Amino acid sequence: MKLHGIDYTSAPSRRKGITIASGELQGDVYVLTSLISLPDHAAFDDWLRQPGPWLGAFDFPFSLPRELVEHLGWPTDWEPLMHHVGTLSRADLRTTFKAFCDARPVGGKFAHRATDYPAGSSPSMKWVNPPVAYMLHAGVPQLLAAGVTIYHLHPGDPSRVALEGYPGMVARDITRDSYKNDQPSKQTPARRDARERIVEGLEAGQHRWAVKLDAGRFRDALIDDGSADLLDAVLCGILAAWAWQRRDARYGLPAFDALEGWIVGA
Repeated sequence: MKLHGIDYTSAPSRRKGITIASGELQGDVYVLTSLISLPDHAAFDDWLRQPGPWLGAFDFPFSLPRELVEHLGWPTDWEPLMHHVGTLSRADLRTTFKAFCDARPVGGKFAHRATDYPAGSSPSMKWVNPPVAYMLHAGVPQLLAAGVTIYHLHPGDPSRVALEGYPGMVARDITRDSYKNDQPSKQTPARRDARERIVEGLEAGQHRWAVKLDAGRFRDALIDDGSADLLDAVLCGILAAWAWQRRDARYGLPAFDALEGWIVGA
């Protein structure tokens, strides 16, 4: 089984692409076989259409908080909701979500999905730092157009399965130290040291998910990449491997709200 981890960006370029780690599970070891960066959405569309079987953990939110959706009067079934979101521009999303936040008290501006709390993830309606709402806006339509199965949310090709992942959840289980920054001036020795500790923790399986990493020839690249796009893709790959171990038990997912979705491993 091909197991992929996808570090997504809503605005890919040759400088910062959509990064994909691919590997296979051997026992309890995720053996990394390739790392690629795709420079645009067209290349990602093609990649999504590669024949299965494969399972991928994608680092972008697959849905919005029920509280927000019901407040806005948007569809409360997942697929109609995603089609509605797809009719809006990024500017529309920002204006709508900002108005929602502006009307709420300090400390409770954003609505959260239930999965955000155990995962420690940003609210999926957030449009800055990081702009995960834009990632949803760009990424979910690509999954739908490619005809993949979005587990428990949308039936598609059963040999190509997409789960929502979050690399920060795994990284923080190893160290709480900052390990990445897109600005070269902020790619410090301390952050490199944190990446090295994360890689060492993955290799030893010293984290809640207990899947070990065999990085092979990619090990130095995971540590040297100051943006940590490569490492984030691998962290998602670890979650994909953990889910594959539990493929006969809902990929390890609990019962969850089929409008909001759930981050695998949370």
